[in-house]
Amino acid sequence: MAIGDGAELFLTGTLGIRSDDNIFLARKADSDLIFDINPGVEITFGKDAQLKGSLTLVDSFSNYSDNSKLNTQLFSSTFRSNFDDGKLKLGFNLSYTELNQNSVDIRGLTRRDVFAAGGNTEVEISQISSVAAGVTFNHENYKRASYADADMLTVPIDFFYKWTPKTDLSVGYRYRDTKVSIGSDSTDHFFNVGARGEFSPKLKGKFAVGLNSRKLDRGGDDTQFGIESNFTYEISPKTSFDFGMSNDFATSPQGQQQKNFSLNGTINTKLSEEWGINVGMNYRATDYGTRTDDYIDAVVGASYTVNAHVKIIGSYSYKNYASDLSASEFKNNVFSVAANFRY
Repeated sequence: MAIGDGAELFLTGTLGIRSDDNIFLARKADSDLIFDINPGVEITFGKDAQLKGSLTLVDSFSNYSDNSKLNTQLFSSTFRSNFDDGKLKLGFNLSYTELNQNSVDIRGLTRRDVFAAGGNTEVEISQISSVAAGVTFNHENYKRASYADADMLTVPIDFFYKWTPKTDLSVGYRYRDTKVSIGSDSTDHFFNVGARGEFSPKLKGKFAVGLNSRKLDRGGDDTQFGIESNFTYEISPKTSFDFGMSNDFATSPQGQQQKNFSLNGTINTKLSEEWGINVGMNYRATDYGTRTDDYIDAVVGASYTVNAHVKIIGSYSYKNYASDLSASEFKNNVFSVAANFRY
């Protein structure tokens, strides 16, 4: 529905069902069948204009068949906007999300609220050079005492030099300050070189490699090789392979210091105008100093586009966490089917 010059209002929603054999990601598994209902609205503005953006609001209801005490109603909102006139690029985002989910570091369906805000800009200095800078702030508020509330401020700065008509070389620096309510605060510095753009007719993406250092406020520092990369390779006109690598410092929600090395890859294939399939796998090695834990997350999915307003999605995901601490290990299988609506 048009609500102004260049602005539109959409009604969105998801109806889904999940079969989860380890709802708490624990060594001793509990299974359940979960029904998801996520109504929402989306407002977009600036279609075909230099300034464009969107506002998304979603209310998510999760209902457990056997564990009704776990039922939740959670709200999320996201605002994004960007400006691009060819010489100047500006971006801004703001979001608030209520979560009650597990992750590789968070077990037991832990409630938390996440607030994020950020902005970025890229300015053309000359026909062959530009400079980019940004700032992001993230705040996580946990509803369980054993987890650390965290504030993270990140400021990247990059200088780009056009090496070829489709490829830029880069020199960059990233500052990151992390403050936690449990454990040590930290300051990170990542000095890097890299490139972005189209490296061949079928390969495009970006990467940055360099020296990554962390200093703790309670004493101690560490340095390691740092890398951030994301690429897309076109296998065929209908099939693409997305892959990347990362090696970085982190602080766990329990306040522990981490070194995380990760690899990811996903193959997406469009079988027809209606059907698409995807196969992906992520690997993460987490070094805690005294041990290294390994985590694998694999997924196989398919989607069917009914029409411009409705899409059906089905998937199977497998998770496996291996650790020297046997109590931390888990395996998880999830089968899910959902219908996404956008009117």
